[in-house]
Amino acid sequence: MFTRFEAHFRRDAFAVSLEHTGGATKLNEPRLAELLREFGGVSFNGGLYRVMTENAVTLGNAFIACAFSQYCERVMPFAYDWLGRLFAIDCTRMEEGAPAILMLEPGTGQALQIPCNLISFHENELIEYGEEALAVTFYKQWIENGGDAPMQNQCVGYKKPLFLGGKDVCENVEMVDLDVYWTITAQLIHKVRGLPSGTRIGKVDID
Repeated sequence: MFTRFEAHFRRDAFAVSLEHTGGATKLNEPRLAELLREFGGVSFNGGLYRVMTENAVTLGNAFIACAFSQYCERVMPFAYDWLGRLFAIDCTRMEEGAPAILMLEPGTGQALQIPCNLISFHENELIEYGEEALAVTFYKQWIENGGDAPMQNQCVGYKKPLFLGGKDVCENVEMVDLDVYWTITAQLIHKVRGLPSGTRIGKVDID
């Protein structure tokens, strides 16, 4: 079912930790359950793209509940990329008879609709539109500037999120713990959501 995806995305030996993810039945989507059975816990192309473990699904759901509560009951996260952006199926939108994909971004505080279902996302979108889906050029810049490939519990996060005026450059990102990054950015997104455009944000303290 994911033949073309497997031909273009190589598994990372340093982060293969297959784990059955029973939570996939939350939205009763058999193709999602198959994806997680086949690739759950697997990292690809030097940490560029990671399919979730059971623990990561739990963390991802907590991030969504805080940062994007309007989607909490309708989506199920299944993967994330090197920037910590989550990919989820959205049961309220359909593409070719199956739930469509939603990307939730910690760095921008935005939720972006991707016009694909789980199969076309892996078999077409990630391969033909990798730049848009995974910020491949930015990833290469990070590596060329001496950055490491993120492990399963890490991501390359923004020091100052873009939704707080940070810049989308290598100097504004660093390797961080995935759980910490999701927790902090979720709280920030929740606090600034709904504020008038141009509202000045004061000093942010992170304990």
